[in-house]
Amino acid sequence: MSTLQEQATAEMMAAVEAWFAERLKRTDLESAVNRTTLQMGIFNDFLLDYKPGRTTADEIDLGFDDDVRPRTPARLDEAVVRDSIAPQLLAMVQAKLETLADTPMIDYRFSFRGKFQTAQGKLHLTLLEYVNEGKRQTLLERIHTYVTQKLEHGKRPTKKLETFFLARHLLDPLLFPQPDIAWTIALFERIEQLNKSRPQALAEHRSDIIQAVTVWAEKQFLPQFYDVQKSSYRSAEYSLKAGAAPDAQTLAPIDLLLYGAVMILRHEPSYAKSTGLKFLEIARELGSERAVRMLKEGSGTFAPDAIHLKNAQLECRANDVFATINISIVQEEEDAYAQALAFVTHLLNNGFPKSYQIKLKSKVKAYLPLKGLAKSDTHRFFANALAWPTLQPQLEAYARAAIEQFEFYADTEGEKNCMPGSYATFGLGLLDARYFPLVQHYMANVDEEHQCVQDQFTAAFAEKHGVTPDSVPVLAACLRACTDNAKVKIQAELEEVEKLELFCQQLQGLEGYQVEHMLYPVWGKLEKLATLARKAQGRRKELLLALLEAASKG
Repeated sequence: MSTLQEQATAEMMAAVEAWFAERLKRTDLESAVNRTTLQMGIFNDFLLDYKPGRTTADEIDLGFDDDVRPRTPARLDEAVVRDSIAPQLLAMVQAKLETLADTPMIDYRFSFRGKFQTAQGKLHLTLLEYVNEGKRQTLLERIHTYVTQKLEHGKRPTKKLETFFLARHLLDPLLFPQPDIAWTIALFERIEQLNKSRPQALAEHRSDIIQAVTVWAEKQFLPQFYDVQKSSYRSAEYSLKAGAAPDAQTLAPIDLLLYGAVMILRHEPSYAKSTGLKFLEIARELGSERAVRMLKEGSGTFAPDAIHLKNAQLECRANDVFATINISIVQEEEDAYAQALAFVTHLLNNGFPKSYQIKLKSKVKAYLPLKGLAKSDTHRFFANALAWPTLQPQLEAYARAAIEQFEFYADTEGEKNCMPGSYATFGLGLLDARYFPLVQHYMANVDEEHQCVQDQFTAAFAEKHGVTPDSVPVLAACLRACTDNAKVKIQAELEEVEKLELFCQQLQGLEGYQVEHMLYPVWGKLEKLATLARKAQGRRKELLLALLEAASKG
């Protein structure tokens, strides 16, 4: 055995030994497994990544350096790794499992994989696929017991941790080699039904289900028919395999692919929608007639009269797959917009994707008097509707149905990005003090890291309504949601002690960084405010110093 081979073998064995030793230090293995009957062990996979002098062992493979040439030439021959080193590593891990397999540390299955930097390039090997049959049978019994007691006969909300494991187990080929797709989907829908009374928890359950279905699609179902090119920098690319001819039996799971696509499109953030659409396109390419209908008409979730409305005044047609609502105004009158608003609001209240867009046919081209907003059909529709004062309550109802943190209109991006409900809220907030609570609700949900249109609205709001007992709480909510680029011209008004008092009251109880964030659009850097405070007198001086103190605390 060469010195290089001895050194490499010792380095890899040391990494494997360290992996097991580190995890055996955990004192919570038993308590972690006892949180739910659906978990048999903590660890089910680990990867040895051999790079001379930099070998690691971990549960996850980020894969960022797979396509990167090594900094120093690797001299270890691939055949040596396969024929000599790999068997030694395998024997070592098998010896570990002999003593650990029945402990809470190891799951019912355990994979040992390796990536090796060799003279011929990166070598990927699966060294071990271990299944503990006793644990597997126990887990299957527990799954069926859980399904019967908690889902089929249960009437109470379920735990997120249980859904996390159950969703993965149901799609695990070692547990269910030929899954009953209809039964599996029914269980997922039952989980949703049982947790519908708790919106935040429901979103978490859905997220776990979507993640499990996505992994199943990408790692089990689609590779049967597609060559997959993965990249660290963009989404995976699928190319239909030559001669791939799916039949009725192999395509039976396609309903699960379509279920996953709809779940992603309806409930995941905007950036994830492309995955749902890709699944739909693949299903169509594989010959699914249902996928063809969905791409043309929508998912089928909504009743026909909920997605299509046509009369002498207008026509509306919605497709939840593409998150589009086509509105054609035939007669430019109040009732046409009232019907369109009712159509859109009903959809959003019943699960239509919040990150949608309107495609509008109308002779009127109104826009809100705000800079920085997209000149989109969606914007134009709501600006048109705002021309009718009697529609204001309907517009508020729409906005409250639409507002959702981390969702954005599908026809906006970059600096024009904005949350659903923006146009209606901005228009109403500038028109009437009755809608100040709506503006506060909107600002409480703004994701200022991904949108900045609230800056222009805040400036316009301050110019329109000024600083008054009614407006100042709203103004404070707006300032909290603004970015650092906002500029709000209320300094002149705050020369008045009474108005400065009102403004200061809104900052009570906030952290220092929050106060500084709110002061910046008005005065800029705190140094400028400090200069004003030094020059001020009496009660005004006290208030300005109080602002500086509030901004510096914490």
